[in-house]
Amino acid sequence: MKKALVLIALIIGCVLSVSGQVGNDRLIQEEIKRLNTVEVEGLMRNDVKALGALWSDDFVVTNPLNQFVNKQQVLGLIKSGVLAFTSYDRKVEYVRIYDGTAVVAGSEIVVWAGKMPNAGKTSHLRYTAIWMKQAGRWQEVARHANIVEEK
Repeated sequence: MKKALVLIALIIGCVLSVSGQVGNDRLIQEEIKRLNTVEVEGLMRNDVKALGALWSDDFVVTNPLNQFVNKQQVLGLIKSGVLAFTSYDRKVEYVRIYDGTAVVAGSEIVVWAGKMPNAGKTSHLRYTAIWMKQAGRWQEVARHANIVEEK
């Protein structure tokens, strides 16, 4: 009888632990989705201060122009008016939490502006982004985006 009670207590403890983790993951997923919205708003306003705070100092991007750029280079493209948008619709389709790291993937429809080679054109993108908890807050550390060719 004692062994059965201990076993039941262990099972209940495991269930509660997993249940707590699932709830915590949902809260983190909602925070990551919120930060994605803040990022899009920052891009639409060319707000390098807000974007600089969201992006880790180690932030790197493989962008739709097939360039590999770091945080300072992306901020420079925004400041110079090269990277700009007149419309930016991001759909977060996937968020997975891995102990202080979040993987985000989805689709975007953007209308390029500024001095972009594609200015005035609409592009459909697929993207993957990596966010990490750094110094107590979530920051984006890497992103890959590519243009999906129309068939």
